Amino acid sequence: MTQRASTATGPRMHTDPIAAWHELVENRNSSGLDALLDDDAVFHSPVVHTPQVGKKITAQYLGAALQVFANDSFRYVREIRGERDAVLEFELELDGIHVNGVDMIAWNDAHRITEFKVMLRPLKAVNLIHQKMAAMLQAAR
Repeated sequence: MTQRASTATGPRMHTDPIAAWHELVENRNSSGLDALLDDDAVFHSPVVHTPQVGKKITAQYLGAALQVFANDSFRYVREIRGERDAVLEFELELDGIHVNGVDMIAWNDAHRITEFKVMLRPLKAVNLIHQKMAAMLQAAR
């Protein structure tokens, strides 16, 4: 795996997009999203009916998620990987509610994420995340 040392402005460059994603999550830093996402990336939200298409909107959702989910209880508890996709199960405690979910991530030959789908449970968690993400995205406008 080819890597470059971390810089003050962003994460190391990875040929493994999942390793790059883990680094962004660990550092709660969205500055590396531009390099990680394909121009035609698609984001599937657990609370928005239609897919969000394009790097810019995908980066906005993922950046907001990094802020909303960013607390010391967040952790990935399972990872299932294929050649060009992965499923990462996560857990966290947010406002007293246990949140369990999965990130389903696909990437292309250039190691850029082409699709990012988030699924959450239980319903209380979905409602809480919906409220917090809406506020975060509205504040970013």
